[in-house]
Amino acid sequence: MSDTPEAAITLTEIAAEKIAEMIGDQPEGEEQALRVAVRGGGCSGFQYALAFDTKTDEDNVFEHRGVSVIVDKTSMQFVFGSEVDYVEGLTGAGFQVNNPNVVAACGCGSSFQVKDEEETSVPA
Repeated sequence: MSDTPEAAITLTEIAAEKIAEMIGDQPEGEEQALRVAVRGGGCSGFQYALAFDTKTDEDNVFEHRGVSVIVDKTSMQFVFGSEVDYVEGLTGAGFQVNNPNVVAACGCGSSFQVKDEEETSVPA
């Protein structure tokens, strides 16, 4: 397990509260953390995959606002500098990733595109 800077991904106060509440409701809550991952797919190329999961030796792990967040090494290059928020609206409630690396998103908002590799510099 490797540690990453706290600034890798931040959580809004409401997101941290909601995550802590949801993890606390699970039987293995103390072993769980929010996994932020990026998967290929959608009309713009990538989609977020947020889930409660356990840490592996290959994950980047850090805490923000008292909540553990885990990101696999491949996804880190796409989400570095992002903020996870929890929003409630007319169409429902859920987590939203505010990602400064996104250059385009699809109309439905479920997938995104990032800068070309040559333009992106990701901290090691």
